[in-house]
Amino acid sequence: MTFSEDQPDGLQQENLLHKMIKQIRRSLDLQEILTSTVTEVRLFLRTDRVKIYRFDTDGSGEVIAESIHNNCLPSLLGLHFPATDIPVSAKEMFLLTRQRSIVDVTAGTIGLSPLKSAKSGKPLPTENIYYRQADPCHLQYLKAMGVKSSFAVPILEYDPTGQSTQPKLWGLLVSHDSQTRTILKQELKVVTQVADQVAIAISQSNLLSEARTKQKQEAIINQVTTLLHQLPTIQLQEALEATITSFNGVGGRLYIQQSQEIYTYGEQPQLTYELENIAIEQHPVWQNLIAEYKPGQIWTISDLYKQPNFRVLVLAFKSTRIRGLMIIPLHYRENFIGVLSIFRPEFDSEVLWAGRLDPNKHQELPRLSFELWREEKKGQAPAWKPEEIALGKALAHNFAMAIQQQQTYQQLQLLNTNLEVRVQEQTSEIEKTLLLTKALKQVTDQIRRTLDLNKILQTIVQEVRPLLNSDRVLIYQLLDEGNGEVIVEEINGNYPSVLGMKLPSECFPEEYARLYLRGRVRAIDNISTDVLSPCHREFLESMQIQANLIVPIKMETQLWGLLVAHHCESPRNWQDAEIDLLQQLADQAAIAIQQAQLYQQSCSAEAEAIAKAAQLEHTLHQLQETQSKLIQTEKMSGLGQLVAGIAHEINNPVNFIYGNLCHASNYTEDILKLLQLYQSHYPDPASEIREIMETIDFNFVIQDLPKIMSSMKLGSDRIRSIVLSLRNFSRLDEAENKRVDLHEGIDNTLLILQHRLKPHSHFPGIEVMKDYGDLPKVECYAGQMNQVFMNVINNAIDVLTDQVEESPKSADIRPLPAIRISTRVSAQNSYLLISIADNGPGMSEEVKKRIFDPFFTTKPVGKGTGLGLAISYQIVVEKHGGLMECISAPGKGTEFWIEIPLKLTREKNS
Repeated sequence: MTFSEDQPDGLQQENLLHKMIKQIRRSLDLQEILTSTVTEVRLFLRTDRVKIYRFDTDGSGEVIAESIHNNCLPSLLGLHFPATDIPVSAKEMFLLTRQRSIVDVTAGTIGLSPLKSAKSGKPLPTENIYYRQADPCHLQYLKAMGVKSSFAVPILEYDPTGQSTQPKLWGLLVSHDSQTRTILKQELKVVTQVADQVAIAISQSNLLSEARTKQKQEAIINQVTTLLHQLPTIQLQEALEATITSFNGVGGRLYIQQSQEIYTYGEQPQLTYELENIAIEQHPVWQNLIAEYKPGQIWTISDLYKQPNFRVLVLAFKSTRIRGLMIIPLHYRENFIGVLSIFRPEFDSEVLWAGRLDPNKHQELPRLSFELWREEKKGQAPAWKPEEIALGKALAHNFAMAIQQQQTYQQLQLLNTNLEVRVQEQTSEIEKTLLLTKALKQVTDQIRRTLDLNKILQTIVQEVRPLLNSDRVLIYQLLDEGNGEVIVEEINGNYPSVLGMKLPSECFPEEYARLYLRGRVRAIDNISTDVLSPCHREFLESMQIQANLIVPIKMETQLWGLLVAHHCESPRNWQDAEIDLLQQLADQAAIAIQQAQLYQQSCSAEAEAIAKAAQLEHTLHQLQETQSKLIQTEKMSGLGQLVAGIAHEINNPVNFIYGNLCHASNYTEDILKLLQLYQSHYPDPASEIREIMETIDFNFVIQDLPKIMSSMKLGSDRIRSIVLSLRNFSRLDEAENKRVDLHEGIDNTLLILQHRLKPHSHFPGIEVMKDYGDLPKVECYAGQMNQVFMNVINNAIDVLTDQVEESPKSADIRPLPAIRISTRVSAQNSYLLISIADNGPGMSEEVKKRIFDPFFTTKPVGKGTGLGLAISYQIVVEKHGGLMECISAPGKGTEFWIEIPLKLTREKNS
């Protein structure tokens, strides 16, 4: 085949290109386009055979489209050719320069026509053909095929996504002729243009194939996702089967780590006899391999028999057709969920070669025969494609998320079930507790209606016995040296009275008293089986007791006595609620007894109260000075202890004064009546008496003395209210950690600071606005929380007072000083939120950063120590596990935000 510059019919060339372009645009089937291409090109060139030769990844090739004229040459369609048939250098020139080759077998020459420069890669200005002698082996190769003229044009493949600018050598468009033939320059150009159109068709086919693959993958993902998210019963088995089918797998497994469930489908591996009771996913080798992979990674094995680190497990697959594996570790947020495994079968392949090759001589001798030769390969391993790996990753995410959701749903179901049971149990307990609480309140109200000790004690036993449904309830009072006796009792039934009975000292040693003082409660369900001393058991049997419940009545640091319930009819299992009820009644009894004793003491202490009046005034003055110093120094516990001391010291004398003022008033009235009687019966007193009456202004004294007594009563009432506020503020008479009403602590603090809030001289006073929420009682250290309120409110008062004193002239244009106190419960019902804000001048960012530092203060020397807010911060944050923040800006006022938990944790309580 030679080359000529004579031009063929231009219309024919245009028709060929038009047909090619039309065919490409009309059809999306690449094979149809290629078949049409070889037919049209052969008709255009009027040659014997035109074929399209496609290169495989290993360099070999296959004829995938062919057109032959009148069977003048043998068909090569479907035949494969080895990679060595076309030299590597020729392939490089086909790609780099788009070189076209024209071979004339008769003349023994080959013409090479590049379109680009081999050095620069730029298009050449002219399409020149360089002739040289053809390789003899090449000529013999073509002669063996019956070809005398050959013409080859490269077909390139471009990346349709534009990610790679370098094309690949896809194949060749080849023309063969059994006779010597001349190729025209225009024909060469047209065939090259046809090859370009084929390249376009290939790109379009690749895009279509990718789109279809992506569409198929999305359909698979949607199908599996639908099966996996059908709560509450997700279809794991169906999803596994759909996944395996989409990969053309022969089997597969889904292993869930938490429940160790295994879902299987199709052919499965079988472990050896020694390990047949465990799953393959639990084998140490398998687990070690899985542990090497990070979340998102997939392990693909094309041929498990060639995988070195899998050789221990290969025996499990020997009896199956499984050869390829895709193992997908399932993770959800770094947590290992399980493993999804897909098995592919081995397959047998058949390749049709154009003649059998002699591997030892094919480089030296040309092909002598192109007769069909079949190469069969058994047990081939399927390769995993990138798009399959991407699909596996996508499905892995859905499986992991669905399994995690299922496990979460199951946990929620279990929690809901347990919660319902607990709610029912707690509801029952609450109902029972409510009944006991109502009964307790009723008994408490009756106890507090009188201050007579005997009536109080008798009321207690009368009300407690029916509440506990016991046969006997009594109060045993301890006397000196460990002796005691039963002072009141209530009996139901024909059981002997034990009123006035004394317990033998050897049956109640001092050790028992110490234990009861520490809060010991003793519940004996059956005296015949419980561990008792012989003396104690004999004593109980003498009273026909079969079950016994004892709680202490404690008066501060003394054990006053015991509240005892007897069950005589039969043994009895004392319940916690019954024990708690009796304990609470014992506490109420202790309070009532103490009140009754105080009342008796007040009735007999009038003289002592009058004698201590002057001392009380002096003590009160000293306590007020001490309280002022403690507020200034703001020590950790000083305020609470001082206030508690004040309340304790003042309480008794005030009660003496208050209780005896009524008697003093009566006595005074009696004396005045007596004097009036004297005046009526002795209207003319002696001169000495008249002089004294005029000296002391007797008539004025008669009128003013009742007024003095009334003023003294008002003063004592005021002192009692102050004492009550001080005691509530300090709360040192209660348990350190206890449920309290914090509103009461805030109000007591405001009451104590009331004198600083009132207007005076040029100071307009401070308005306190309360925005209280509906708060439950809070478990906290009440005295220390009161100290926090005192420090914060006191600081706010200082700021507002100083602001007015520093610029009194601008008071008219400035808003009135105000403090706003707000309380709320958090949305989760776990924290109490307290806000104390003022409308003062605010503070800078630098001051705000140091506001909780110890010894930091903005007050003048001698006015503040800088410990108040530091101590408050320590109480709220460290003692209660809460939060304390300062929100302030210049000109915007200051707000202290306090959060404490409604219930202290065990660590904080300890």
